[in-house]
Amino acid sequence: MTRLEKMIQFIQKEHVYIQTHNFPDPDAIACAFGLQNLLAHKGIDATICYKGKIDRYNTLKLIELLGIELVNLEDIEEQLCEDDEIILVDAQKGNSNIIDMTGMEIICIDHHPVSALSSRKENQMEYRYTDIRPEVGACATIIASYFFENQIFMDERIATALTYAIRSDTDKLSRGVSKLDLEMLYRMWEKCDGSIIRKLENAEIYFEDLAAYSKAIESIRVFDSISFACVGENCPEALIASVSDFMLAVVEVKFSVVYAIQKNGIKLSVRSEGGHDAGRIISRALKDIGNGGGHAAMAGGFIPLADTKNIEDILTVVQENILEEVKYA
Repeated sequence: MTRLEKMIQFIQKEHVYIQTHNFPDPDAIACAFGLQNLLAHKGIDATICYKGKIDRYNTLKLIELLGIELVNLEDIEEQLCEDDEIILVDAQKGNSNIIDMTGMEIICIDHHPVSALSSRKENQMEYRYTDIRPEVGACATIIASYFFENQIFMDERIATALTYAIRSDTDKLSRGVSKLDLEMLYRMWEKCDGSIIRKLENAEIYFEDLAAYSKAIESIRVFDSISFACVGENCPEALIASVSDFMLAVVEVKFSVVYAIQKNGIKLSVRSEGGHDAGRIISRALKDIGNGGGHAAMAGGFIPLADTKNIEDILTVVQENILEEVKYA
C-alpha cells in the first residue's frame, strides 16, 4: 500500500480543507494544489485555505498563471465546524507560522523537522496520519512522489507548480537537495511549462522591496562570518527570507540572521552555509523567549511581544544567544 493510499484511509469526509502555513510561499501553494488534485482523483473534494496575505509577485503570478484557487480563512470562518477535517501541508500544528483553524488536523505532510512545539504529545496524537520527511528539500517533492508512486496522471499545471516549488525552496538546487528532489524534477521536467518557470524566476522583486534591502544593508553587522540585519517594520515574511538569502551571498557571511519588527513580535529568518545547523541554533537561541526551528541551511523564528518598550534589550539577548550557540555548535 502506498503512502497516498494509507492517507486516504484516514479521511472520513467527502470534503476536507488543505491548510498551508500563514503567508504561503510557492512550495506550500504547489503542495496544496497537487494534493487537491490527488484527492479529487480519489473522489474527495478539497478547499485550499490559508491565513494572512500573499504579497510576493512570483507567488501571486504562480496562482494567476496556473489558475490555483485559494481562500483566506477570514472569508470562511463562519462556515467551519469543529468536526471538519484538515490536512496540513508544509507546516505542523503548534508552530508559530500556522494558525489553529476550527476543525481537526487529521493529516500532516511536511518536510520541516519536527519542532519541540509540534512534537508535543497533544499535537501528535491529533494526527491520524503523518508523512514528515526533513531529508527532502521541498514539500512539493513529497506530493510529486504520490503521483508517480500511484501512477496518477499529472497535467502541465501541476507539474509546473511542483517543479517551480522545488526549485524555489532549494534556491535553484543550491541547498538542502535530496536524491528524491532531483528524481522528481527529472521526471516532471518534460511535463511542465518551462516558460512559466523562467518568468517566475526572473521577476521576484518589486521596486518597493528595495527599501527592505536598503535597510538591511545599512544595518548589517558581521561578527566572525555571522551577520545580523534589520529590514524595518511589518515586512512581509517572504521578503525577510529573500533578504536573508541575499545576505548569505556576501563573501564574508556564512550565517545570516535577518529580522523585522512585526505588529505582535519579532520575525527572524536564518540562513547557513558554513556547516552550522540553522534550525538547531535558532531553536536553542530563542528558548524561553520565543520559538524557532527549521532545516540546517534555512530556518526561522518568532518572538512574541506585548509591547516594544524593551525591544532593543531583547534583540541584544537574541544576538548574544545566537553567537553563543554558533560558537559551541
